[in-house]
Amino acid sequence: MYADGKILIGKCGEDLKEEIYLLPNMANRHGFIAGATGTGKTITLKVIAESFSDMGVPCFVSDVKGDLSGFCAEGENTDDMAKRIDKFALNDKNWQYKKYPVNFFDIYGKDGATLRVTISEMGPELLSQILNLTDVQKQILSVAFTIADDAGLLLLDTKDLRKFLTFLIDNRKEFEKDYGALNTTSLNTVVRSIISLEAEGADQFFGEPSIDLNDFFKVDSDGKGIINILNSSSLINKPRMYCAFMLYLLSELFEFLPEVGDLEKPKFVFFFDEAHLLFSNADKMLLEKIEQVVKLIRSKGVSVFFITQNPSDISNGVLAQLSNKIQHALRAYTPKEQKAIKTIAESFRTDGSINVEEELEALGTGEAIVSTLDEKGIPSFARKVKILPPQSFMKAASDNLKDSVIKQSPLYTKYKEMVDRESAYEILTGRYEEIAKKSEQDAKMSELQKQASKKFKSIIKSMAGTTGTTIGRTIGSTLTSGTSNTLLKSLGKNLGSSAGRNALGTLVKMFLK
Repeated sequence: MYADGKILIGKCGEDLKEEIYLLPNMANRHGFIAGATGTGKTITLKVIAESFSDMGVPCFVSDVKGDLSGFCAEGENTDDMAKRIDKFALNDKNWQYKKYPVNFFDIYGKDGATLRVTISEMGPELLSQILNLTDVQKQILSVAFTIADDAGLLLLDTKDLRKFLTFLIDNRKEFEKDYGALNTTSLNTVVRSIISLEAEGADQFFGEPSIDLNDFFKVDSDGKGIINILNSSSLINKPRMYCAFMLYLLSELFEFLPEVGDLEKPKFVFFFDEAHLLFSNADKMLLEKIEQVVKLIRSKGVSVFFITQNPSDISNGVLAQLSNKIQHALRAYTPKEQKAIKTIAESFRTDGSINVEEELEALGTGEAIVSTLDEKGIPSFARKVKILPPQSFMKAASDNLKDSVIKQSPLYTKYKEMVDRESAYEILTGRYEEIAKKSEQDAKMSELQKQASKKFKSIIKSMAGTTGTTIGRTIGSTLTSGTSNTLLKSLGKNLGSSAGRNALGTLVKMFLK
């Protein structure tokens, strides 16, 4: 709930009188929402996203379980909700059931506007992560991108990349003098990996029109920030592609936005669900890139919230930059898990009013240990907080409602049809066709020459058998040597005689038959 320039997350204390806020001007110091399955992380995400939308800040959320579509419907007035509203002492002045403006996206185009990027935009580093390439194969792919760029060949979709890599395999010697050795085994492995990726739907994901980031920064006619929802229920089954795409969006936002410093409220809020997948699949270089983007993107006015089960899922370099902490209940069944809870508890600033370590295992659904930054940027003392209920529908929206919202969005039409303009595939396919056509023409010409030579020798042999003159003896002698040039020279010497001229005329007539 957004009121008085602050985001009310929840309340604490026996009588729930103490209000716990997230300050918008501190939101770009990032944060996390963590906790075991079923402890209320999704509800907390919805409460925060709704508040940002109310203050005119657009958001991006990945919907892994499919229940975030409820943003587009009003909350349901049930007995349970009535009890919550009464418990929090909410009223029509500060809280009401309402729906929020949303855009639905889906890389497969089934449950939202089709969300695409080009191969070139994704780049060799993130693409290598998706393809699960070795270090050598990553280097080869990076060199391939450089060669394509130098040659002016656009790599827009997977067939562009496949065709170009095949072209490199066929012509590698021409490029090795300028770009170094190109290992054909590695190139072939990359091609096979791309084919496997296409079987998983990557041929729909890579292409044009690619997403225009301006479409994420929209508000509705009432000034509410639009909540952009990426349907990730299928995408999450391909964790490398999911993580690479989410990191791609963060990186693009960093490149796209100007430096703005600290603002009164963020320009954009990015919720990264199932964040543990990003870090579990990242190598050292990618981790460094993630840490760099998270560190620097705050100056672009972007707030990032990582949603995961345990903060330890997040790398230390990134975790150190997440200043707004919302920790739901954790379960500890092993010594290792108990140690992890102790470590998490020690990361909170406390005043002794609660035992954070004990509370982390005792929290109920919808409760969390919360610490946010105050006006001076100092972490607040940890508090046990009951999270407010969302104002939109708590569950997934009906299929009919969701379909109606999707079809009414201008983005659905904008991104529906894939555009396949001339790029590396078309150019190289045309080149291969030209080569094949020339080879076919050369083969036909060679066959014609063979047939003409055979006919020519047959005619000469016939003449040699019927001519008793010097010309005839010349023809016979030349046939023995098998040299047509010698024959022509010999005929030339005798063209001064009538017999020579008659023999040549007869030769020409017989050849033309």
